[in-house]
Order: sequence, then C-alpha cells, then structure tokens
Amino acid sequence: MEDELKEIALRARRHILDMTEGGCFLGASYSCVDIILFLYKKFLNVDSAHLKDPTRDYFFLSKGHSVPALYATFVELGWLEKERLKNHLKTNDDIYWHPNTKINGVEFHSGSLGHLLSVAVGVALDCKIEQRNNKVVVLLGDGELNEGSNWESLLIASTFKLNNLLIIIDRNKIQANKITEELIPLEPLKEKFNSFGFYVDSVNGHDFNDMDIKLKKYPNEDKPTILIAETVRGKGIPSIEMKTDKWFCKFTDDEINNYKLELEQMTDIM
Repeated sequence: MEDELKEIALRARRHILDMTEGGCFLGASYSCVDIILFLYKKFLNVDSAHLKDPTRDYFFLSKGHSVPALYATFVELGWLEKERLKNHLKTNDDIYWHPNTKINGVEFHSGSLGHLLSVAVGVALDCKIEQRNNKVVVLLGDGELNEGSNWESLLIASTFKLNNLLIIIDRNKIQANKITEELIPLEPLKEKFNSFGFYVDSVNGHDFNDMDIKLKKYPNEDKPTILIAETVRGKGIPSIEMKTDKWFCKFTDDEINNYKLELEQMTDIM
C-alpha cells in the first residue's frame, strides 16, 4: 500500500507544481496532499459514479487555499482530466483559487477560513438524524483555528455526540507567512480539544502507514474525533520546506523545472 501511495503522491506534487505557473498556495498544498490522497484512496466510501449518493462519505476542505492538492488528487482518481489543470485561474474553466462545486467531487465552496467545520457539523448531524452511517471528514489548517466559529462548532459537535465526524488538523505550524506560535499561540491543542469532549489523537501526516493505523480507531464509540496531523509545509522540495515566504508561489518555467528536478531527487519523500 505504502509504495503505491508514495508514487501517487509524487505525481500529485508534480501536478501542484505545474499550477504555480499562474500562482497557487504550493506550500500549504504540499503539507496536506498526502492526507487527502490517503482519505480518498483508502478511507472514504465515495467514487465517481456515486458523487451524489446520500450514503456516500463526505470530505470538506476547509483550508480552501490548498485546493491544488484536491485537484491533483482528483486527477489521480480519474475524476478530473489532467489537461484541465492548465486552465487553473483562466476564465475558460472553473478551476480556481478555492474549491468550486462546479468541479465534480467538490462538496462545498470554501476559502473563507473557519467556514466549513460548521457545514461539516451540520451534515454529520443530518446523517445522524437520518440514521445513515456516512463518515464526515473535514480538513482544517492550524492557523484557521484562530477563527472563533470553529470553537462554536466544536461545542455543538460534542453536545450531539457526533461520532461520525472526523476533524483533521493540518498542523504545519505556519500561518500564512508567520509561525503560529509567534502570532496567536495554539498550544496545548490536545488538551484544549479534550476539554471540549473530543477523542484526540495525533498522526504523521506524511506517513501512510501511520495514517492507516490511526484512522482504524475511528469512529470513537460516543465522541467526535480530532486527528492532529503533524506536517511539513512544502514537504517534498527540501529547499522550500518550512519556509515562511513559500506560502503563495508563482514560478517561472525555469523555476518549475528546477523544483521538479529537486522533487525527483527525493526518492522517499515520506
């Protein structure tokens, strides 16, 4: 499993790098692409023939600026034509800065941070009311936790014991171009989430075996789950990893080719 996913993850990183020609949030996309790939390949019950099936699992990308990672995953799933990635930011297509429901597989528009956890809680509650067994997964950025709406949503999820809800935090420790703990400190996150009545665990967000082990513990019997994914911004290209200025990237063709060479030299990016 791991070797196959590593090959797919490498291809996905190439797709994302190609989108930097017009500009995209490459660092943030590289920090979560392995998580998104694992979810769709090994965890979520959803496929191209059942994207609107009420029994499907749901994935919400709340950190919408990382949508290149989602587009790249859709390409690898065969849901999106690779050639369409060339239309990123162009007026002849719907592939844009943030998730767009005109793209098959995108459940909800996002980009306004702090928005989609509320939506995911609502969907999880509806699934409970309808007595369906859908998994509802939402991916948040760690800097996004500064938005107060998230904490209101956590209270509601805990109150209704939404054990069908899985929240994954992309903990790359950088918010935009600033270290999170230097801006508005988030720690101790685990203790905070525990105090809200959640089952909390951590995972290496670039290790597919670790993700497999940790996600097998879901769902908790009577609590919603939060998984804190320890990640590296820009993971896969060492020269830009954890660089605060490599948040939004717009590269020339030469720069893209040079970074591709660097990426190809990483035979084991995990």
